Amino acid sequence: MKTRQVFERYDRNIVSSITPPTYCPQCGKKFDLVPLEKGYRLECKSCRFIFYKNPYPGVVVLINDHGKILIGKRAKNVFEGGKWSLPGGFIEFEEDFLSAAHREILEETGLSIKITSILNVVSNFFSPELHTIVIVLLAEKTNGEPTPGDDIEELGWFALSDPLPDLAFEADRDIINRYYKTKISGLPIDFRFVFPQY
Repeated sequence: MKTRQVFERYDRNIVSSITPPTYCPQCGKKFDLVPLEKGYRLECKSCRFIFYKNPYPGVVVLINDHGKILIGKRAKNVFEGGKWSLPGGFIEFEEDFLSAAHREILEETGLSIKITSILNVVSNFFSPELHTIVIVLLAEKTNGEPTPGDDIEELGWFALSDPLPDLAFEADRDIINRYYKTKISGLPIDFRFVFPQY
């Protein structure tokens, strides 16, 4: 099975409807538009500040417990609400991706985990306003009982051979299917972050 790492949901020639800032937040001068291969970037010629429009960094975790994986039903008030996904979320500014995985899993599932490897890194182009880059981790449950929280309203363990529920993200379906078919072990992680740091 071939690896996929870029998932596109819309025609990327469509321009975002969000109005970019006009003035530099550092010196107050008007931004200049600098053309790029696709689109443009805002730069301040006065103080050299660059306004980067970056994808949001995130992490999801495929938790394997004796051949079953944990999937959560997303709350109705979040992006793709009512559909199912691997648990995870966004990485905070002062946070490394491994600590973010432990935090998000505890918040969304109530579980402590042992992270065993990195399975993939994917780019998701959901809309002109929402691009993400997500690190996909493999983990094992170490403690706790699944309890939905944060952006998850229901949790379920699914055998890898079971039909999957309506998944929110194509990347999740791809990584679950790939893991099921190949039992890929992934890349090793920094041993200091295998278990939670709190």
